[in-house]
Amino acid sequence: MKPYQLSIPTKIYFGRNIWKEAIHSLESLLQGNILLVTTGRSLIRMGYVKELKDELAICKLVKNVTIFEPISANPKLSEVQEGICLGKKEKVDIVVGFGGGSAMDAAKAIAAGIGTDRTIEELFYDGKEPEATTLPVIAIPTTAGTGSELSKAAILTDDKKKIKNGIRGEALYPKVAIVDSVFTESVPYTVTMETGFDVLAHAIESYLSLAASPYTQMLSEYTIQTVGIYLPRLAVSLNDTEAREKMSFVSMLMGVNLGNASTCLPHRLQYPLGAHTDSSHGAGLAALFSAWVEQEVKYVPDKIKKVITLLKGQKTDKTEYLAETIRQFIKSLGLPTSLQELGVEEAQLYQMAAEVSGNIKNDPLAQEEGIILHLYKKAWQEER
Repeated sequence: MKPYQLSIPTKIYFGRNIWKEAIHSLESLLQGNILLVTTGRSLIRMGYVKELKDELAICKLVKNVTIFEPISANPKLSEVQEGICLGKKEKVDIVVGFGGGSAMDAAKAIAAGIGTDRTIEELFYDGKEPEATTLPVIAIPTTAGTGSELSKAAILTDDKKKIKNGIRGEALYPKVAIVDSVFTESVPYTVTMETGFDVLAHAIESYLSLAASPYTQMLSEYTIQTVGIYLPRLAVSLNDTEAREKMSFVSMLMGVNLGNASTCLPHRLQYPLGAHTDSSHGAGLAALFSAWVEQEVKYVPDKIKKVITLLKGQKTDKTEYLAETIRQFIKSLGLPTSLQELGVEEAQLYQMAAEVSGNIKNDPLAQEEGIILHLYKKAWQEER
């Protein structure tokens, strides 16, 4: 067995309807001025943002709670910069990210921008890690998908240059994650399926990653099996509270895997795709995924067979059907299976391929020459 390390620095509160109890157990951390970063719209409409703000405000050591809510589904550098300016003006001491992955990623980036001397552009373009003076972050997810509440990354988009990239570093780990599935119970169908597929993508990619350990692979196997059971149940009934809670739990587990095993090529390829199409992260992964599996099976066939067995609940030995099984699972959720469905034109594939960045060496498939453009081409014509 190869040696490995594990890092889970975030304190976790998990449970349905646990969030108020969790907030008040954190009164020693909740001091001074708070910036509440949220994607807003539906959460404000449903009263969740006001309820959370009021609960934070009654904590004994809290002076003021400021809401910052103009965050897009793909958080933009300009939005983060606006949040940093507001946070500095309000002399913010702690940042709370409340929403999907976009709100939590924006919260982490804003906390870094307020608390460190580096500009957000330095962190985004130069790969500089945020300093230890990054403000503490409390992450409260309202979707079951990204695992951002336990990861050390903030994924942002420069909408002017059409570049999507990540700010990463140990200082970005949230101090606390409050994972309460009650917030996911009003999430609409499309978002539920897209974020749910993101959980599956995290599980499969971290399972195949060359940085995986026995521990992260154990979490992946449990997650793949759980998603195979409970995400289709949500496709039938969005009011299935047991399925909501199970998906929140495995989404949280995959946050652990993101920090310890990372992901593979689909996540790297999704960043330019998302920047050019402004499509959601989950939809982009779905459009890329079966083309990737079809190529990956040449390198790790036994692991792909295990993935399909866990996902479908029945053993399979037929290698030629593995990618098709994934494709049909994606289609059953109403998600795209090709880049054309996201409006990508064939001429864009070359530009996107040139913009893929970051470490791709964790993927067994990355050894294949020209694989990035090849995968984009396969995914572009993937729908069957």
